[in-house]
Amino acid sequence: MHTVHRLHKLLKLLSRRAVGVGSSCRWDHNIPVCEPHNCQLFINNEFVDAVSGKTFATFNPATAKEIIKVAEGDKADVDLAVIAAKKAFHRNSEWRKLSPLQRTTLMNKLCGLMQRDKEFLASLESQDNGKPYSEALFDVTYSILTLQYYAGWTDKFFGDTIPTGGFTSMTRKEPIGVVGQIIPWNYPLLMLAWKWGPALAVGCTIVMKPAEQTPLTALHMAALAKEAGFPAGVINIINGFGPTAGAAISEHPNIAKVAFTGSVDIGRIVMQAAAKTNLKRVSLELGGKSPVVVFDDADIDYAVETTHEALFSNHGQSCCAGSRTYVHEKIYDQFVAKAAAKAKARKVGNPFDSGVQQGPQIDEEMLTKVLGYIESGKKQGAKLQAGGKRIGNVGYFVEPTVFSDVKDDMRIAQEEIFGPVQSIFKFSTLDEIIDRANNVEYGLAAGIITNDINKALKFANNVDAGSVWINCYDAVLPSTPFGGYKQSGIGRELGKDGLDNYLETKTITLKLL
Repeated sequence: MHTVHRLHKLLKLLSRRAVGVGSSCRWDHNIPVCEPHNCQLFINNEFVDAVSGKTFATFNPATAKEIIKVAEGDKADVDLAVIAAKKAFHRNSEWRKLSPLQRTTLMNKLCGLMQRDKEFLASLESQDNGKPYSEALFDVTYSILTLQYYAGWTDKFFGDTIPTGGFTSMTRKEPIGVVGQIIPWNYPLLMLAWKWGPALAVGCTIVMKPAEQTPLTALHMAALAKEAGFPAGVINIINGFGPTAGAAISEHPNIAKVAFTGSVDIGRIVMQAAAKTNLKRVSLELGGKSPVVVFDDADIDYAVETTHEALFSNHGQSCCAGSRTYVHEKIYDQFVAKAAAKAKARKVGNPFDSGVQQGPQIDEEMLTKVLGYIESGKKQGAKLQAGGKRIGNVGYFVEPTVFSDVKDDMRIAQEEIFGPVQSIFKFSTLDEIIDRANNVEYGLAAGIITNDINKALKFANNVDAGSVWINCYDAVLPSTPFGGYKQSGIGRELGKDGLDNYLETKTITLKLL
C-alpha cells in the first residue's frame, strides 16, 4: 500500500536501479519497458499449459492493448496444484523437514532475487496494472521488506506450557496445511507478499490465483521462487477467473484455509463456498469507505496534502482510501479551494512518463463504474469542484475529481467508488463526527488531523476501524496488523497477527506414571 511520505521517500532511496533486467527490456527515458517471460500456469515447480489448453489476454489499461495471452486455469488445474501442494506438505517431504532457519534462508534468497529483478517486476506491474512506474518500484521494495520481515518469524511462533495439576500440558503451533490465496488487481505484487510471507514463514504450501487483470508479476515471482530453491509444490500459481479457478480454490476439500482480498460481494461467495465444503478457515480483507477528519487547528496545507494522497494514491484504487474527507466548518471553504486546486494540478498520463502521478483505472468496467458515481454525485446535489470527466478515448483515464457539499446519505458517501473521487463533508463537533464516521457498513481505516491529542485519542478509541492514523494516513507497515471491522473483513494481515491465519494450535497433555 501507499504509505506516508517519510516512509515513501525512504523506500525510494532503496529503489535505485538494479542490474540486469534482461534482454527482453527496452529503455525509454531511463525506464525499462519489459516483455513478460512467463505466461503459463505454475504447478509443482514447472510452467505448464492449462489442462483445457485455454488462454486469455491480459491488457495494458493505459493503451487498452493486449500485452500477452496467459494460460487459463480452472478446476482441473487447481486439482493438480492441490495435489502438488499436499504432497509438498506431507510430514516427510523436503519442505516439512527444513528447519525454520532454512526457511528463512530461502525467503531471504527470494528477496535477493526480487532486488536483482526489481526493475523488471516494476515494469510488468506498470504495464499490467497501469500505476506509475515510480509507484511500482516502491511496491516492489515494500514487497521485499514484507517478505524479509516474515523471514524473521520462522522460529518465533511459540506454544505455551500450561499448569494443570497432575498433568503436564503444552500447546504447539503448527502450519495449517495447504492454503488457497486469491489476490486483487490493485496491488498485485504487494498482496502476493502479504500472503506468501506468513504462509511460508510457518511452513504452509500455497495455491494462489492472481487477479485475471494482473497475473504477470505473480508468474515472475513463481520463477524466482523456483530459482531460490523452494521445493516443488510449495508455491503454485493458477491464472484464471473467479467463477472457475477462484471457486475451485474456495471449494476444494483439500485446502485447509483460504485468504481473499477483494470486494464484499465476492467475499461472501468465498465464505459460502468454504462453509459448504470442508469448513475451511477464511480470512477476508474487503472494501472500505474510510473517513479522514480535519480539525480547524490543523496546518491546512499539510491536511490538504495528506487527504489528497489518502484518496488519490494508486488512482483511488485502494481498499483503505480516505474517500470521506470531513473538514471542520471554520476552515471548510478554504480547504475545499486548496483541495480542488491540488486535484487539478495532479499529472495524469502514461505510467512510464516522467512526473506522472496517476495512471489509468484498471479496465473499462471500472472506468464506467467511476464515471457512474461521478454522475450520481452531481445528480444528488454535490458540488463538482474539479475533474469529473474521462480523459481522452485511449486507455481508461479519469480526471482527479473533487466534490464539496457532500451529504452522508448520498451514494458517493456510502458506497465504495474505488476511483479518483474525493468527497468533502462539513462537520462541527467531535462527538458528531465520530457518529457520522461510523455510519457506514465498512470499518477498514480512519484518519484524523489535529494538534489536540485529546481529540485525536477520543476519535481513535471510538471510531469503528481496524487502523486509525493520527496526523498521517495509510501508514501500513510490515509489522503492523491490517484488517477491518464490520463488512471490511475477517482476520488481520501483516505483523505477528498475520501468522495466526496460517497456524493451528495443538494441545498435548501427558501424565507422568
